[in-house]
Amino acid sequence: MLVAGVGNIFLGDDGFGVETVRRLAAHPLPEGVELVDVGVRGVDLAYRLLDGYRTAVLVDATRRGGVPGTVYLIEPDDEPPSEVPVLDGHRMGPDAVLALLATLAAGTGGEPPARVLVVGCEPASLEEGIGLSEPVTAAVEEAVRVILRVVDEAAQPEKETTPC
Repeated sequence: MLVAGVGNIFLGDDGFGVETVRRLAAHPLPEGVELVDVGVRGVDLAYRLLDGYRTAVLVDATRRGGVPGTVYLIEPDDEPPSEVPVLDGHRMGPDAVLALLATLAAGTGGEPPARVLVVGCEPASLEEGIGLSEPVTAAVEEAVRVILRVVDEAAQPEKETTPC
């Protein structure tokens, strides 16, 4: 499993994913869970997602219209995007990275994760400046709990069913 913090720490609440992964590193995690701060390196993340992970959790500030500090657990659609994402190595959010995966997989022979989740937080401000707003700072611990729950669920052995 890969847990990747995405975002730009120089744009206020956009640093949410990076801070969340930093705090998550203080928790014991099962073997096979890799934490990475990808920051603004979206192309690097896209290639890393082809390294054979079964599950990937991308952590990022996510505007969905909620109250700042709202934490979301999102399972992106499997449908291909209607538009090809713009490749900007410094501004590729999870949506653009995921849209690029099928193309990269076809070109490299890599295998994308079977399951991708996004843990997002509604930002208060994405203006220039270092540091998270008060509501987003408070949401980091909730996001850590959500990710730990996802990690725990993924680590549970699949229950075998016996035929009736």
